[in-house]
Amino acid sequence: MARAFVFVLDSVGAGGAPDADRYGDAGANTLGHIAQACAAGLGDRAGLRQGPLLLPNMVSLGLAAAAHTASGLSPEVLANGTASRLPSSFHGAAQEISIGKDTPSGHWEIAGLPALFDWGYFPDTIPAFPAELTDAMIREGNVPGILGNCHAPGTTIIEEFGEEHIRTGKPICYTSVDSVLQVAAHEEHFGLQRLYDFCAVVRRLCDRLRIGRVIARPFIGESRETFKRTPNRKDYAVSPPEPTLLDRVIEHGGRVIAIGKIGDIFAHRAVSEVRKDAGNMAMFDKALTALADAGDGDFVFANFVDFDTEFGHRRDVPGYADALEAFDRRLPEALRLLRAGDLFIITADHGNDPTWKGTDHTRERVPIIGLAPGQAGGDVGLRATFADIGATVADHLGLAPGKHGTSFLSAIRGHA
Repeated sequence: MARAFVFVLDSVGAGGAPDADRYGDAGANTLGHIAQACAAGLGDRAGLRQGPLLLPNMVSLGLAAAAHTASGLSPEVLANGTASRLPSSFHGAAQEISIGKDTPSGHWEIAGLPALFDWGYFPDTIPAFPAELTDAMIREGNVPGILGNCHAPGTTIIEEFGEEHIRTGKPICYTSVDSVLQVAAHEEHFGLQRLYDFCAVVRRLCDRLRIGRVIARPFIGESRETFKRTPNRKDYAVSPPEPTLLDRVIEHGGRVIAIGKIGDIFAHRAVSEVRKDAGNMAMFDKALTALADAGDGDFVFANFVDFDTEFGHRRDVPGYADALEAFDRRLPEALRLLRAGDLFIITADHGNDPTWKGTDHTRERVPIIGLAPGQAGGDVGLRATFADIGATVADHLGLAPGKHGTSFLSAIRGHA
């Protein structure tokens, strides 16, 4: 049997989505624009990083070629973009067919289940939530009221309402252009478990509105100058409406080891084990232990969320570039744990171009790069759907194919 690993670099899109204009994102290119900004000196920050974007290890897996496939980005835009590639490495890109551009849509499609339906969204008005929902949240959540009730960036709204939240005990509720309702509350004054319990109530109330996620956003501090979100975020996602790759792995007798928020994204369905920590590098440590622990037939599915939450949404180009370089420096540690018969894929779930207007996700194609030790590797081309990734993992693990996606395993093996 075999093992499979998919690392999702949350929001590291590569531009080129043919329907980007539908989302107001025509021209967005997370990876390309970060590289261009760094080349122009706009990615410099004293004490953090300077100079061109250096991702030699991902380039050795074909990242520059993948970005070219996605959006026509010249390989020279990425420093060392024309460097030689590792034997058995492969590269390509994929476009999303799901409706929307947020986390569940992207991850479900990677796992073989495109979201081909309209999610529910809240309007960019004040208030953003319908009165019947707000009344039910207050009544059934047993809170004295809510604050916010608008579209807002998470850190900004905590600064604005955090002190009032501490005084009144009212949770801070907000949304964005994604199908989401977020709830920020103080870990100590409001209570972490109370926040989780409240979000569970809100999740149930949002089901009929087809809201993709309710997210608990705990924070600490005593004033707007000291408020800081903690790593105890918890996502309450809608359960996938049909079986995914994860279900098929479990049914076949394998384990699904979820790193980061993967378990939350799939509503903890068909997840054998969850390993979490705070920050990309701590999450990388968890991923390494999973690579070492995985047995035949197992699937390790990892999400590295900081690219999105800490740098994409905050439109922080130097921070995003530094996070990409930090991940790249550690990538050889993962590659050394691979063995003959493994399949290792790095991809993304959407874009979040830190040079783009606003603070929301951007509709983009995603890169596909990876390593299949002992195989031919090569160019897997532009895939018509993210579901091709899940179809390839299923093919590699000897699972029955799902409804969506076409495996590119034959291309990796060097034959049609």
